[in-house]
Amino acid sequence: MERSEKIMDESNSTCNWLCTGDEVFPEMLAEIDAAKKSVCLEIYVFQDSPLGIRFREALILACKRGAKVRVLMDAVGSYFLPSHFWGSLRSAGGEVRQFNPVTLKRLIIRNHRKLLVCDERVAFVGGFNIASEYEGDGVKCGWCDVGLKIEGALVAQLAASFDEMFGRADFRHKHFMPLRKSNAKKIVAQPKEQLLFSGPGRGRNPFKRALHGDLKRAQNVQMIIAYFLPTWRLRRDLMSVARRGGKVQLILAGKSDVLLSMLAAQGLYRRFLKGNIEIYEYQPQILHAKLIVVDDIVYLGSANLDTRSLRINYELMIRFENKTIANEARAIFSKDLKHCHRVTAEEWRKSRSFWRKLKQRWAYFLLNHLDPYLARRQWRDLPK
Repeated sequence: MERSEKIMDESNSTCNWLCTGDEVFPEMLAEIDAAKKSVCLEIYVFQDSPLGIRFREALILACKRGAKVRVLMDAVGSYFLPSHFWGSLRSAGGEVRQFNPVTLKRLIIRNHRKLLVCDERVAFVGGFNIASEYEGDGVKCGWCDVGLKIEGALVAQLAASFDEMFGRADFRHKHFMPLRKSNAKKIVAQPKEQLLFSGPGRGRNPFKRALHGDLKRAQNVQMIIAYFLPTWRLRRDLMSVARRGGKVQLILAGKSDVLLSMLAAQGLYRRFLKGNIEIYEYQPQILHAKLIVVDDIVYLGSANLDTRSLRINYELMIRFENKTIANEARAIFSKDLKHCHRVTAEEWRKSRSFWRKLKQRWAYFLLNHLDPYLARRQWRDLPK
């Protein structure tokens, strides 16, 4: 099976899997080149690189054709982008905003979403940032990631979600009153399809709530997760699937750009392995994918299964209840599995020195306790 398949069965949307940088970036650029009315790009990392310049030039040409072009990038994720980079796009009529401009008092809360919408006709979602490290096939070169090109009923709702986030870019909107329930946490539903929007503040995380419900009755669970530090309840859900005879397979990072995250995840291995959960570490390149398959249900988007995605960041996930999409997602999992090393309980026990255990515990404390504590403080102290 090719790593790019078109799917329409049981769904209101047409979906095309794009699982490498070599696949996704040409498709995105082609759709920007074809756009006549609007282009909305929301990204965490935008890098001043040959790839970034190609995107900027495509956006400028879209402006010159009369399209309304807007770019929203996270201020921390794109911190190293030169301030003059977007000058030519602004001169052509495009709008560019930074989400939550950097200050010490509100540094931690970020917009981690990745979304491109062209003409409210086609959208791209997934984990890909606009950066050179994503270029390649995910095996010989380039980070391993996964995305979807979507056409159909969901696209207008994705465009509306961009409008909402673009309007909040300065992070001083009335919706951010400290004691108010965050309206960033919501579900937009179509038959067999759901958009799960999440962010900081009061209220339950829609992604976490939906996944918990699906795991309660699951028999076959496969996850490719770059940064893995699930809540205690989700850990219990995964253990329960294995205890009742179900199969749980996890592809996690064997190489990571965030060492703390990898160490914290490894600190959970012992209990999972003891509970008959299969753990594999992706070997060739840095893993950045976020893909979850629970029986015939698929989750894909920007969120990892860690404390930051589940409690702090603004994230976008799509939930498909679709057997065809699930089969295609499992094929992607199987293909990536060929490039993984399986972690066994005996091997893991022998590899854990006292110093390694200590590093894992500190990483867990920093990411699972200190990071959310600081985020809560910053959220509470936001100006009314």
